[in-house]
Amino acid sequence: MEDMGKELSKRLVENKWEKKYKEIIEKSLKDDDVQLFLRENKDRLSHQEILKGASKLYEFVDLKQKIAEGKEVFAPGYSPQLTISDHHIEVTYVPTKKLMEERRLREINNRINIVNLPKSIRKATLENYYRDDDGRMIALKKAIEFVANYTETPNIFHKGLYLSGSFGVGKTYLLGAIANKLAEKGIKVTLVHMPSFAVEIKNSIGKNTTMEKVDALKKAPVLMMDDIGADQLSSWFRDDVLGVILQYRMQEELPTFFSSNIALDDLEEFYLTQNTRGELEPLKAKRIMERIRFLVDEVVINGENRRNK
Repeated sequence: MEDMGKELSKRLVENKWEKKYKEIIEKSLKDDDVQLFLRENKDRLSHQEILKGASKLYEFVDLKQKIAEGKEVFAPGYSPQLTISDHHIEVTYVPTKKLMEERRLREINNRINIVNLPKSIRKATLENYYRDDDGRMIALKKAIEFVANYTETPNIFHKGLYLSGSFGVGKTYLLGAIANKLAEKGIKVTLVHMPSFAVEIKNSIGKNTTMEKVDALKKAPVLMMDDIGADQLSSWFRDDVLGVILQYRMQEELPTFFSSNIALDDLEEFYLTQNTRGELEPLKAKRIMERIRFLVDEVVINGENRRNK
C-alpha cells in the first residue's frame, strides 16, 4: 500500500493537479477504509483508474467523516460503501444498522393494532415478564408455548388463553408481550380494551361504522380482548357484537385471547347472564360461553399487585 501511495503521489505531480485537489486526494488515500478497499481490489484497478475515481474516494471519506461528527448529510440513515463497476470506483449507500433496526421496529408496530390501551403496552416483552411466583411462571410458559406452536403451524387451530386473576398481576402486560412476540414473527394482532370498545361501538351506531368495527375484530388474525367482564353488557352488545365476533372466530378457528378479573367459570353467571336492565338471560349466556370455551384455555395468574410499583 505504501508503494501504491508513492506511485499515486508521483502521478499527481506528473499530471500537474491543483495543489488543493492533490491534498484532498492524498487525504482520501490515507483513510483506513480506502486503503483496505484498494488492497482488496489491487488486481482489479490500475493506478490510472484509481486516479479517475479520486473524486469518489473523496466523496466516501468526506461523507463518512460528516456522519462520524454528527453533521447533516443528504441521506440520513445510510452509510457510504466503495464498490467497483466496470473498472470505475463508485460510492453506494446502504442502510445503517440503526436505520434497519428502526425499520424493523416500525414494521412490528404496524402489525399490532392497539385499541384503547396505553402505548406502553408496545414495550411489553416475554423476557421482562415478572417470574417471581408459580402462577406467573405457568402463564409465561403457556404464552411461550402458544407463540412457538402457532408460528410453527399457523394453518391449524391453536387455542388462545383466558388469563384470569386479580388486579395488577400482569394480565394485560402478558397479552401485550405475546402480541409483540407474534408481531416480531410477522403475525398481525389486534389488542382491544373491551369496556372502552363497548362504549365505542355504542357511539358508532349513528355514524354507520358499527359493522366496520365489528368486522375488524372478527377477522383479526389474532385477537386479544382485555378486561372482559369489567362492565355489565347490554343484550345487544352481548349477542350482536360479542356473540357475532366469537361465532365467526370459532367457525374460522382464529386464535383468540382474553384477560379478566373474573374466573372463566364465573364469567357466565356474573357477566353474561344478566343484562344492563337487570334481566336474566341464561340461555343466551350459555351460547356465548360455549364459544369462549372452544376458543381458549384458562390460565390463572396469581401474585401481588405490581401496578403501582
